[in-house]
Amino acid sequence: MSEPRVLVVGQGGREHALVDALHASREHPRLFAAPGSPGMEPLAERAPIGATDVPAIVAWARANSVDLVVIGPDAAIAAGLADALRAAGIATLGPDRIPGLLESSKRHAKETLRRLGIPTAAFHVSETAEDAERHCAAATYPLVLKADGLAAGKGVVIARDAAEALHTIDAWMRRDALGGAGRTLLLEDCLQGEEASVLVLTDGERWMLFPAARDHKRIGDGDTGPNTGGMGAFAPARVPPAGEALEITRRIVDPILRELREAGTPYRGVLYLGLMLTETGPMVLEINARFGDPEAQVVLPLLAEDPLPLFFAAARGSLPAERHGSFVRHEGAAVCVILAARGYPSRPEVGARIDGLDGPWPHGIRVYHAGVERRGSEWITSGGRVVGVTARAETAELARAAAYAAAGRIRFDGMQYRHDIATSSQPSGAKTS
Repeated sequence: MSEPRVLVVGQGGREHALVDALHASREHPRLFAAPGSPGMEPLAERAPIGATDVPAIVAWARANSVDLVVIGPDAAIAAGLADALRAAGIATLGPDRIPGLLESSKRHAKETLRRLGIPTAAFHVSETAEDAERHCAAATYPLVLKADGLAAGKGVVIARDAAEALHTIDAWMRRDALGGAGRTLLLEDCLQGEEASVLVLTDGERWMLFPAARDHKRIGDGDTGPNTGGMGAFAPARVPPAGEALEITRRIVDPILRELREAGTPYRGVLYLGLMLTETGPMVLEINARFGDPEAQVVLPLLAEDPLPLFFAAARGSLPAERHGSFVRHEGAAVCVILAARGYPSRPEVGARIDGLDGPWPHGIRVYHAGVERRGSEWITSGGRVVGVTARAETAELARAAAYAAAGRIRFDGMQYRHDIATSSQPSGAKTS
């Protein structure tokens, strides 16, 4: 294929990392992003279409002879974008809406795990505030409360006591703070152990594993404060070791993929497993139906092989049989530090001028734009998570030092970030989605 044409759907740090990884392909693809961001413009041409505008994206992809679409955001998958693209004959990396329910409905995911006998935290589903309150009255704390639907990273609270749980129930189920996403609630036991994020590339039957990553969801150092969409990550994670990661993945992914194939809804894309490695064994905390963010910002820079042929193969149902159950080749270590706006995650302030964003940057440094706009010659904050500063090096220690050194060159009013990403003394605790 001469100059394959590839469209990445989305506009955040994850999509910037995807564009960056695909730009390095030996096949020299012509890259597009919808809607993309100004930070992607040196690498990809932007199409001014929202990620969930399914008819417009399909029409644009057909009109521009796109060979492959890579879907970034969960909302686009839930909107049925992959279904529509495949119906138009366009190869797509991302699951259809039905298999995508593993992310868009936490209830569906938990019931699937329980039905298949895959270890996960004990849970209770409440469809009314009164039922949730009765359950909380008899619960053991801390207690994890999860909104059933997609909530842009705001749908999980680890309640320390009944008062916090009842406040969350009132906000979500009575006052519709999360809209329809919070009208059904899951209440889960709070698991303890070591966390890991495992990303699996699959064509619906065969699968390959990216290096495990470790995400940091809480806003503050030492895993304190409210949950966020992710304040940083590093890869490879310290646990599980490679052989154990493959075995854990096999025990979880094979039955899920088999059930989806037998139902006539094969899963083609990236399957994200949020794991807690407890004293009694690994347990699944969450499933996402796409690359994690910020995990993509540390996993993709480590790849030691061209991702584009693998993405094409997964989208077409043709991953090489000899690569099934193996790792995507990778080397070194990467650390990502998220620079966030004042007020994030509840009420992020936007509109601040960003200084130092243009670099130049030392070898191994990548700055992925998440919430950034261009106004004339200035960069301006436009979201809660503003940029992800990623460093790749031979070891996690070297990558961590380089990432923080680079992050220190960027300035904007109200900037906040964690200072303990990838330290050796990370606390154990409940991973949240």
